[in-house]
Amino acid sequence: MKYLIWIVAIVMFANTTNAQEKLPVIVPYNPQDIRELYLDSKNHHTTFKIILHEDTSAMYTQPDTTKRSLVHRKLFNEHLLEFRNKDYNVFIDFLPDFQVGKSKDGSRTTWLNTRGAIIQANIGEKFYFESSFFENQGKFPGYLDQYIRKNQIVPGQGGIKDYSNGKAFDFNYANALLSYTPNKYLNVTAGYGQNFIGDGYRSLILSDIQFSYPYLKLTGTLGNVQYTAMWAQFMDKHSKDFAQAYDDLGYYKKWGVFHFLDWNVSKRLTIGFFDAVIWPDADSSGRKRGFDWSYMNPIIFLRSAEFSEGSSDNALVGLNAKFKLLPKTTIYGQLVLDEFKLKEVFGGKGWWANKQSAQLGFRSFDIFNINKLDLQGEFNAVRPYTYSYKSTMINYEHYNQSLAHPLGANFWEVLGIATYRLKRWYGRGEIMYSKYGDDPDATTNYGHDISRPYTIRPKDYGNWIGQGIKTQLLYAQGTVAYVLNPKYNLRLEASLAARQLKNNMDTKNDLIFSFGLRSTFRQFYYDF
Repeated sequence: MKYLIWIVAIVMFANTTNAQEKLPVIVPYNPQDIRELYLDSKNHHTTFKIILHEDTSAMYTQPDTTKRSLVHRKLFNEHLLEFRNKDYNVFIDFLPDFQVGKSKDGSRTTWLNTRGAIIQANIGEKFYFESSFFENQGKFPGYLDQYIRKNQIVPGQGGIKDYSNGKAFDFNYANALLSYTPNKYLNVTAGYGQNFIGDGYRSLILSDIQFSYPYLKLTGTLGNVQYTAMWAQFMDKHSKDFAQAYDDLGYYKKWGVFHFLDWNVSKRLTIGFFDAVIWPDADSSGRKRGFDWSYMNPIIFLRSAEFSEGSSDNALVGLNAKFKLLPKTTIYGQLVLDEFKLKEVFGGKGWWANKQSAQLGFRSFDIFNINKLDLQGEFNAVRPYTYSYKSTMINYEHYNQSLAHPLGANFWEVLGIATYRLKRWYGRGEIMYSKYGDDPDATTNYGHDISRPYTIRPKDYGNWIGQGIKTQLLYAQGTVAYVLNPKYNLRLEASLAARQLKNNMDTKNDLIFSFGLRSTFRQFYYDF
């Protein structure tokens, strides 16, 4: 990673633009604002998130000059601390997440105590950075408690320590971002956080459901084409015993390189091409490999480079597309190929290494002509063994969570999400139904758990989605919130969720109510 830092420094301080050129401040979009990109008549690049844009309000607008008290302004309209200047702006906020609730017919009390802080700033017109840190203690609903204890991680939020005599968990996490935009054609971003590739709620290419990781991202834009190359370092918590033997340097590391070419073919159609390679930091014998400089090649489709190295690195390719069907309706989809043999795909025999996934969905805005009433529908299907490998040292996973879908593989899913905003009121409803095939024991792998090696599969042919213990998952949630301060999404929020997991062996039901004072724009995914 130290070599990547040197690359960032070289690019940042290279004389890449005329000193007289004046550019607006480049900052990230908040997720809530991305809907405006889909409604714009211009076809924007909306797929690779975090999305940066030319700032028009957050940095250079003047503070509220109306005759309001300091407490009123800070609670409802301003950042906690604001330092505004023509040459730089700095904003600091306290980010609480205090929740209390009941689950499973009121028999289990749940709670969350999060104290977070964030600093956001621009230096001149080309540099933007932000950093946040969160300290947490919490007690979760039964199904999440079981997941956390099994995987030793709170979904998307880091490893755990026992708290309150083992009845709750203590955990923390941090994010950081440094962005440099020397001109309108190039952006360099170094960060510690998550990325997302797709136009849907889920991503089968690269999702943001997991714990933070360090990355370096170069994005070039020329006309209707945007090209992104990203290098990242991931951790494999499953191989802890091996990591202890390997110089006792903590969890085992692995590397990833991602390329994404996004082409706005027309005002309505966008097509994106994707590839990725995951490789281990060291082999199973402990021999150090580190960052493989052959993967610094920024050109897309590195399968040829990976093959020429004579390696068995884990390579994926994919396709993302969106089409504006109507002025306020966009359809989108994804296709990922983890393994592909044309003969086997069309042979129809269910070869185990037909490892593919697909997505199809839509976004509709202002439905029934009601302003800010939006609807999203989505279908996802992932064949058995997709994203898995012989070992977790090289599978498509980070910190015990998938880099793609939270359900792993060997499933299909359909979901619908409706949101509505009225002034500072916000409502959201979601329903998700999925069928997947689970494993009967630890010695058999039907392809659902991507952390398990595909070498223990029971058969080479006759592998279909849902094989194994046929399981049905139903999840529904309704949320109502009042936004106290839109600057950092401070809100009072109430939520009610119902979850049912059913198969031939058991039926588990959860009814979860929660209420709290919450903030930040990041979403956590508990609908699995």
